[in-house]
Amino acid sequence: MTVRRSVILGCGSYLPHQVLTNEDLARKVDTSDEWIVQRTGIHERRIAAPGELTSQMATNAARSALAHARLDAQSIDLIVLATSTPDNTFPASAVSVQADLGITRGAAFDLQAVCSGFVYGLATADALLKSGAYSRALVIGAETFSRILDWTDRSTCVLFGDGAGAVVLEAQQQPETREARGILSVHLRSDGRYKSKLYVDGGPSSTGTVGHLRMEGREVFRHAVAMITDVVMDAFKATGYTADDVDWFIPHQANKRIIDGSAHKLGIAPAKIVTTVDRHGNTSAASIPLALADALAERRIKRGDLLLFEAMGGGFTWGAALVRW
Repeated sequence: MTVRRSVILGCGSYLPHQVLTNEDLARKVDTSDEWIVQRTGIHERRIAAPGELTSQMATNAARSALAHARLDAQSIDLIVLATSTPDNTFPASAVSVQADLGITRGAAFDLQAVCSGFVYGLATADALLKSGAYSRALVIGAETFSRILDWTDRSTCVLFGDGAGAVVLEAQQQPETREARGILSVHLRSDGRYKSKLYVDGGPSSTGTVGHLRMEGREVFRHAVAMITDVVMDAFKATGYTADDVDWFIPHQANKRIIDGSAHKLGIAPAKIVTTVDRHGNTSAASIPLALADALAERRIKRGDLLLFEAMGGGFTWGAALVRW
């Protein structure tokens, strides 16, 4: 017996060249390297160059993922781009990526679930591939959060960075065994009652402006660990796996204290955690594929490893995925 599954064939990333350190920020706002590191674990982050667009970073990450998979862009018939910082109100930045890659078939669209965007994108592409409607997809997370930050607000401007990550998914027939590759289970959640805890104070139908990110940091932290662990436990129940089976925990890189707290509550050993928040900051929808690409570049992930992804973002939205590499 076989089952149709979405298998990750390749992963790629792109980071802007400009590095913004905590010391750089301390010259702009009332903060310090010690204060930032103690509360977040972040030492530096990347900032997009003037005129550098989300779609351009997404295209670079997509090309990197295609190269890793050893595939031509013309084999892609679906692009799902998770972003909260698109180039334009419309069209979707995904169609710019499609054009930049020279693809003229299939479908391309943006998906907005803030920091949970990549997990939501995986779930969406997985469902479309398993339905038979498409055969091979790019799922991309790309953000230029530096464009929506209030650089006078030390509680938020120190947290975020820019970047993009991408994976190539292919629908394959896999044996119905515990060792079979692909996306095993994805679980998504949202609760709009928490909108005011993390949001942007602008938009086309409200203010007619882009706006700035606003966050109640303590409230977000208070909810994050519980919400994350609950949805991960749902993934374990659905698949029969436990924390002991996980080879690599690749969480959304929001804050090291949230990452460590979630791992501790789930019973995942620190040695299994992939962490890039110290170098990238919070890159929202890009953070999981960026961390995945980093671990692959260091050759930590091996064929057959069980990977756990999780994320939480504004809305609130949150989700988890179990993937056999």
